[in-house]
Amino acid sequence: MAMTLEQISEMLAKYPSKVEKNRKKHIIIKDSSADRQEIEANTRTIPGIITNRGCAYAGCKGVVLGPLKDMVHITHGPIGCGYYSWGTRRNKARADEPGQEFLNYCVSTDMQESDIVFGGEKKLAKVIDEVAGIFKPKAITVSATCPVGLIGDDINAVARAAEERLGIPILAFSCEGYKGVSQSAGHHIANNGLVERVIGAGDREEAAGKYPINLLGEYNIGGDSWEIERILDEIGYTVVSVMTGNGSYEDLKNAHTAELNLVQCHRSINYIAGMLETKYGTPWLKVNFIGVAATAESLRNMARYFDDPALTARTEEIIARELARVEPQIEQYRKLCEGKTAFCFVGGSRGHHYQGLFAELGIDTVLAGYEFAHRDDYEGRQVIPEIKTDADSKNIPDLHVTADERRFRLKVSPEKLAELQRQIPLSFYAGMQVDMADGTIMVDDLNHYETEEFIKLLKPDIFASGIKDKYVVQKMGIPAKQLHSYDYSGPYAGFGGAVNFARDVSMGFVSPTWNFIVPPWKEEPLLTGSVTEEGVA
Repeated sequence: MAMTLEQISEMLAKYPSKVEKNRKKHIIIKDSSADRQEIEANTRTIPGIITNRGCAYAGCKGVVLGPLKDMVHITHGPIGCGYYSWGTRRNKARADEPGQEFLNYCVSTDMQESDIVFGGEKKLAKVIDEVAGIFKPKAITVSATCPVGLIGDDINAVARAAEERLGIPILAFSCEGYKGVSQSAGHHIANNGLVERVIGAGDREEAAGKYPINLLGEYNIGGDSWEIERILDEIGYTVVSVMTGNGSYEDLKNAHTAELNLVQCHRSINYIAGMLETKYGTPWLKVNFIGVAATAESLRNMARYFDDPALTARTEEIIARELARVEPQIEQYRKLCEGKTAFCFVGGSRGHHYQGLFAELGIDTVLAGYEFAHRDDYEGRQVIPEIKTDADSKNIPDLHVTADERRFRLKVSPEKLAELQRQIPLSFYAGMQVDMADGTIMVDDLNHYETEEFIKLLKPDIFASGIKDKYVVQKMGIPAKQLHSYDYSGPYAGFGGAVNFARDVSMGFVSPTWNFIVPPWKEEPLLTGSVTEEGVA
């Protein structure tokens, strides 16, 4: 069932007029006949609306820095902020050296009222010393939360003093939660810090093997990175570093030696991709390892870039072997999924990537969107020059990098680069909108009220989203597939991951659980009321 503009207008009419006008800009119905469809994104959530967004600290510490396994990550703030320090995402890791894997630990300065009044710098310095003495990590990060910025603790000064005292890198990130409109601001802050302090700090001038690559925006949730690396290793690529799933400080230091950067999650890591292209001359390729067809296409695009007949032959050999292995398995699950519909509202690039995997199972995505996207995630990078910098974006220091005098090197000639850009998404992302079908809906920063209303109108068979809203959706009688940390399953990336995903989704459809749940709209409401300009009636 498709929705009309009239139905959306009727849904939004329940808001006060200013809110209605704002939210209209965040919702569009795909129409390929239109010259252009612009969606509002990366703006402040309206106060009072129940959003699924996180804060800048969540993006910096919880997403980008947290998966780095040989660093201890300190949260400077109240213990409640430790929610994003541990336990919200299943970033798996294996130690490269005995005792150098610290993802099981949540380290916080546990600021109390007295620290807010008198300052927490001494407490932070003490915690850094304790962490270095107990764990002996390769490096330490310090991430600030809101109270730290409000009281003026100088975490950079504390980190510099500790670095001189202890002799190991101490990286400070001023990622207070209020620094941006969502966790996207934290991604940017983390990217800046890694480029400035870590990438390029290694001594290597060349990678240790052939076809060296970095895998950017892959966080090894449920073991995704291991499944992707399995294929890349078999083909013959040298994975220099992964940013940042199962990633390490030691690997990241030599990321400058790669010949190509792969970008999986565009939103969280595109800043690093751009800066490495400027600083070291390394192009980036937009890839998608979610789904069988997308994985095969990404592997073929990589082979086109390196332009080696032996690599191309090996790529096709591995693809043929994997297709023969997984397609019969997926076909069995497809029989249970055919003809169903899905909502796909997930952060990063997952709201886009998983639509292809759903389609391979015969499931049509009727609504999709992101929590913290920018317009280019929807419309493509060609719109970046026209995006105006607002006051919130100015909270994020803009790191200007220049070509490294010693290490900058064009990996391919300008002529070859131009030719490749006509064939593959090299240094370019077309956005989600281009792959959406006419009549489908794109929603930015979907909130609780709109979630319920869209479900009532479109009645999807499955709702793919994050952990915060899955339980509400399940109580409405709709299976929810949690795609931020996969609940207790995974991996979902690569060829093997597609089989796991198909199994889990079809299992959700055939569960008898949903026969015992009555959606709220089928019963009489307990309360009635309406919102007017004057207040609540």
